[in-house]
Amino acid sequence: MAELSLPELDPTSDRAVFRQIADHIREAIEQGTLAEGDKVPSEAQLMQHYGVARMTIRNALQVLQSEGLTVAEHGRGVFVRSHPPVRRLASDRFARRHRQEGKAAFIAETEGAGGKPSVDSIRITEEEAPADVATLLGLAEDARVIRRSRRYLINGQPVETAVSYIPAEIAMGTRIAEPDSGPGGIYARLEELGYRLDHFVEDIRSRMPLREEMRALRLAPGVPVFRLVRTAYTTDGKAVEVCDTVMSSDAYVLSYELPAR
Repeated sequence: MAELSLPELDPTSDRAVFRQIADHIREAIEQGTLAEGDKVPSEAQLMQHYGVARMTIRNALQVLQSEGLTVAEHGRGVFVRSHPPVRRLASDRFARRHRQEGKAAFIAETEGAGGKPSVDSIRITEEEAPADVATLLGLAEDARVIRRSRRYLINGQPVETAVSYIPAEIAMGTRIAEPDSGPGGIYARLEELGYRLDHFVEDIRSRMPLREEMRALRLAPGVPVFRLVRTAYTTDGKAVEVCDTVMSSDAYVLSYELPAR
């Protein structure tokens, strides 16, 4: 294996052989010897190098795929998975200056990371607010909301889905209820309507994705997601939007600056 130098197996180790092989390849990925997009040595090459059966190699490669480190492409081989991380700065992403520049938060943070943002699968409906959403928005149980669902992509790769709920009494008949909400996104429209935003509350949990989430985000097996539920509040404490977001965990670094006072 001239292109990639991998260690030999340790016959004294009590670690299973396939896990030792997975460890070696994982270390090569973490150290950058195998970079994003690089092809992992073939099964035949690995069999020859380690002197083991094909099934042992396949078990090792399956470990790496389940960890989200590699992806198998039919007829081409196994490749190191590309990860376009965006540093999501909690202290900056909803800054008013972005809206004033005509950029919604996703566009501002993605462009700041050097990526190309896009949005698709936009769907807007009017419906009764789900119970948990009604509670967060301080609405009656049968209150109506405008539901905006969409998918966000970076360089053509889906990275998150989001569903926003805005009270219908606020959004109905405005651009918030249209597919193109205009420069700066729905937060810019809310402020134009007189709802000056003051702060946001976000609750974040991690979990394994549902089947439809795996399809929508094109997730490799074993890659978890963040579920982030955000509530936007105005200066007088009124909740005006709840956003339920599912994010590919390997696409983001969540960064927070916290005061020490």
